[in-house]
Amino acid sequence: MLRLCRYLKYLVPKGCKKGRTVLRVVLAYSGGLDTSTILVLLKEKYNAEIITVTVDVGQKEDLEDVEERAYKLGASKHYTIDAKHEFVEKFVLPSIQLNGLYEEKYPLGTALARPLIAEKVAEIAKREGADAVAHGCTSKGNDQVRFELTLKALLPDDIKIIAPIRLYKFTRRQALEFLRSRGYDVPSTHKKYSIDENLWTRSIEGGELDDPAVEPPEEVFEWTVPPHKAPDNPLYLELEFRNGVPVAINGEKMDLFKIVGLLNEIVGSHGFGRIDHIENRVIGLKSREVYEAPAALTLIEAHKDLEKLVYTPHEYRFKRLIDNLWSDLVYNGLWIEPLREHLQKVAAEMNRFVEGVVKLKVYKGSLTIVGRYSDISGYHKELIDYNTGWYPSDEEARGFITLYGLHSLTAYKLRKRV
Repeated sequence: MLRLCRYLKYLVPKGCKKGRTVLRVVLAYSGGLDTSTILVLLKEKYNAEIITVTVDVGQKEDLEDVEERAYKLGASKHYTIDAKHEFVEKFVLPSIQLNGLYEEKYPLGTALARPLIAEKVAEIAKREGADAVAHGCTSKGNDQVRFELTLKALLPDDIKIIAPIRLYKFTRRQALEFLRSRGYDVPSTHKKYSIDENLWTRSIEGGELDDPAVEPPEEVFEWTVPPHKAPDNPLYLELEFRNGVPVAINGEKMDLFKIVGLLNEIVGSHGFGRIDHIENRVIGLKSREVYEAPAALTLIEAHKDLEKLVYTPHEYRFKRLIDNLWSDLVYNGLWIEPLREHLQKVAAEMNRFVEGVVKLKVYKGSLTIVGRYSDISGYHKELIDYNTGWYPSDEEARGFITLYGLHSLTAYKLRKRV
């Protein structure tokens, strides 16, 4: 047993793999403050060989610069994996079909991306024969749960999972000082706020946002313009859905990847897509969360409206139940939970009937649905029209009211006697 590996036995109890002289760690690397700190820390303290993996899920960052940064900090090898389309097809698509909003607010962007990133990191770890996989999560956040549960499901037992930031209890200030003291620069965007983004959402934490009573400053937003600076003319959009999935904007057919990107751009330019709410984290803390999600909020709102048009009341109420349950499982890091997969299959079946067109109006930070149409709509004008529509007879109405309320009326009268 090598001395280095004995020294690290609390990280990798079984030691380094036979025949190697250093610990080999595959690091899920974003290029931000925490993962940069981990890279330098493991190299400096343990002379570990670090292989970095950056998974492209649509973050608006120069990934060539991220790779260059990894090598400057001491990585022996770097992988950049393009998973944008996979992210959309395997994670965003079911989130639209299941109206994925945690606590009715958060479109689950980071929660959806983490299991995919973990999957790609696990693949590299097995390919490279790693001793350990490292991530940059703290002990206060949700992502430690999301990463580690997925990694535990995908990795063999001899590849350990380590969380150096959590282990060494680095604060953001300490991490900044650690890197600066060693002559490493930190990207300016990561000095004040903790930012995570992908195709579906952009999240911002830290700084003055930690005070839930303080209005978010405009500097935290990138995807959305201030509503008062949005165009004076409203934006009208017609979104067409097939099988519960958007397939066209204003009659122009395009794939889901393009639809998400386009809606983020054009809807965000009209000031819609900002979220500011108090969120119940997995580990028992409340946090103030600020997000930008123009496409996600637009598509989910339109999808929910179309469901109301085509579902029976029983289907609609059942669908709301499974939507919330699925969203909770995903948020809580349980992508590996079998029930999550069962719920997606149920939703996919129900979404076979969610097809039609939803018309939206976006104006200075607001979004309003102003029309909808479907060939299988449960709405019939000839029945509901108060001028020429069908009317139940007085006898039919009386009979319905009596039978409909019989249980309640009976209980009310009996209990009033008590």
